[in-house]
Amino acid sequence: MSEAAKGRGRGPSGPGAKRSRGPSKAQAAWLARGLDQAGGKLPLFDPEGRRVPEKTIRACLAAGWAEPWFSNPIKPDWLVCRLTDAGRSALGEDPR
Repeated sequence: MSEAAKGRGRGPSGPGAKRSRGPSKAQAAWLARGLDQAGGKLPLFDPEGRRVPEKTIRACLAAGWAEPWFSNPIKPDWLVCRLTDAGRSALGEDPR
């Protein structure tokens, strides 16, 4: 693996791959927004009003840091998620 690829912080990918590292900066920022929300609800939009990238959400779901919460019948393509205990731990928080 090249030095450039090593520095990108990418772990294994593909089905069943487990991450050995913590969340990226973008993932951690998104996950942290669930810390003070009822039930750990994670936002659909960033602080500037843009949708959180689906790639960020799906990576957190795959790592077990977030989980789907419920389906939105009006916007079925939106992933409504909440923070998991593993997500809290990945952020250095006590998972309760």
